Amino acid sequence: MIRLAFGLPAAALVLAPVLALAAPAMTASSEKGEILVNEQGMTLYTFDKDEAGKSNCNDKCAANWPPLMAAEGARAEGEWTIIERADGGHMWAYAGKPLYLWAKDQKPGDVTGDGVNNVWHVAKP
Repeated sequence: MIRLAFGLPAAALVLAPVLALAAPAMTASSEKGEILVNEQGMTLYTFDKDEAGKSNCNDKCAANWPPLMAAEGARAEGEWTIIERADGGHMWAYAGKPLYLWAKDQKPGDVTGDGVNNVWHVAKP
């Protein structure tokens, strides 16, 4: 193994870009069928009032429906895109639809946000 001057294996330099390309979510089976969940297994949602590639959930809405934020250095790939929010932050979208969590979901597998106000829906692959 090649070691760099500051003690990190050369492989660490190769892994960082690969990790940045990893999808920000995965699929899981639920009572609603196959859905998208974040790395902790929490259900992701879409909002009918969003436009393709644009989030319309800000301020109080975003406090209840936290956006799935994109880490610095994250890269879009395939159906996964990164959009800029009104506050300047960046969030993930799938197939053009911005993705959110629901503050009232307590544990992985909860889908309590589905159907809220008839405008929130579990995100599906």
